[in-house]
Order: sequence, then structure tokens, then C-alpha cells
Amino acid sequence: MTALTVGLSTCPNDTFLFHGLLEGLVDTPGLELEFVLADVQELNEALAAGSLDVGKASFAAALSLRDRYGVLPVGSALGFGVGPVLLARHELAGAPRDVLAPGRDTTAALLLRCLHPEWTEVRHVRFDRIMPMLRAGEADAGVCIHEGRFTYQDEGLDLIEDLGASWEEQTGAPVPLGGLLARLDLGADLHARIVAALSDSLALARRDPDAALVTMRRHAQEMDDDVIRQHVDLYVNDHTTDLGELGRSCLAELARRAGAAAPPDILG
Repeated sequence: MTALTVGLSTCPNDTFLFHGLLEGLVDTPGLELEFVLADVQELNEALAAGSLDVGKASFAAALSLRDRYGVLPVGSALGFGVGPVLLARHELAGAPRDVLAPGRDTTAALLLRCLHPEWTEVRHVRFDRIMPMLRAGEADAGVCIHEGRFTYQDEGLDLIEDLGASWEEQTGAPVPLGGLLARLDLGADLHARIVAALSDSLALARRDPDAALVTMRRHAQEMDDDVIRQHVDLYVNDHTTDLGELGRSCLAELARRAGAAAPPDILG
């Protein structure tokens, strides 16, 4: 029996994917999995510290971790014309002086740097603090991720820019938001067993999304069922099942624009 520590975010597309594993409904022969649920930036930092064997990561963080971690072919989120959203209390009259972002290693922060390199005053706070801080007037603008893209209007905030749509317009490719990383030194056999367990868990959630909704609701920041389902519909697609050639090319483009030497290896 091989014990592995596995990190995932509380984002609905992650808890949908992991529903079968979290609830013990999927066989994991030869594997003993311990799950850690955390904010994506916390997961990025945990992977960098080497405290996770497998974990969800922003693809921006995966670029810097490619010497130790590879990307599993299952579990990725690609944004097709959608992605992190830049929000403000009111339409901006000019360039914002103070912008909030959900973590230095997040893909949201990397998109902001790539699309708006002139905006140098960026503060990094936990993702769920951004909308409250904007409402309180504590910053000019902020980049929101997860369920925030569906609920910002209810919070009295304005959409300034969908960074994913801007990225796709510039590159002609969807934005690679995040995926599951595994330690390279685990080896091909363990990678294959991990992928099989994750694939079975995803297939189970797709067969019975109402049961998966219970798991997602337990961890979601936004409790409205329609918002949770919207999130899954938007980010769980064929490329979640298998990242594929399009996903590989998106990662290569992200690496190129970020100035990284090469994208991480795809395992499987």
C-alpha cells in the first residue's frame, strides 16, 4: 500500500472531480490517499514546499515546479473565452492604482501581468477576500476567480475585463487555468494508478451529478446550486478527462508568454 497526500481546492470543478474519491466510492487499489483541501495559492505553496505528492495547482505555478512535478492528463481546467475576471465597484476612469490578485503564483496573477504589464501596484490576498475588499473601497480593482465570476453583480460590482476572453483573443487559444500535478519521482506505475482512480471518480460524478452536488455544496464558497452547476458546466469538459494536444499547446503558449524555458511534462 502506497500512502499519498493529495491536495485539491474547494472550487466546484475540483470537488466534482474528486467526489467519488472523497466519498470512498471509487476503488484505489494499492493506494492510501490522504486529502488536503485548501485555497489554490495555498496548494501552489504546498507543492513548492514538497508537502504534497499530488495536488491541484495553477498552471502558472506548474511552470516553476516542472523540475519536480508533471501534469496529469486528467483533472485540468481550460477556459474557453472565460477566465478570471477583473472587477471594480465602478467603471474605471483610467488605469487602476491598486489592484488585488488571488496569489503570486496563480494563473490569474500571471494573466494580469501578461495582459497589463503596466499595472505594477498589485496586492495579493486570499481569493475570497477580494470582493469584500472591493465593496469596502479598499482597492481600485481586483481579479476574482472561482464562483466570483457568477456572483459579482449580486455584490454590486462591475465587470471591467474577462482576462480569459482577452487571452483567447490575443493568443487564439483557451487559457490553461490549472491542473493536477504529481511528483515525477513517483514513477510511471503510480502515475497510471492515480490517473485511473481520478478518471473513475470523474466518470462517477458525470453519471450522478446530483450526488456530486452534495459534495460540492459542502465545500463551496457560494451555496446557490445553480451557481455551482454553472461553474462545473463551464470548466469541466473533455479536456478535464484528457488534457490532449490542445491542452499541451496551451501550456506551451503560457510558458512562452511567461518567459519559462519549457512547459511541464505531461504524465500519461
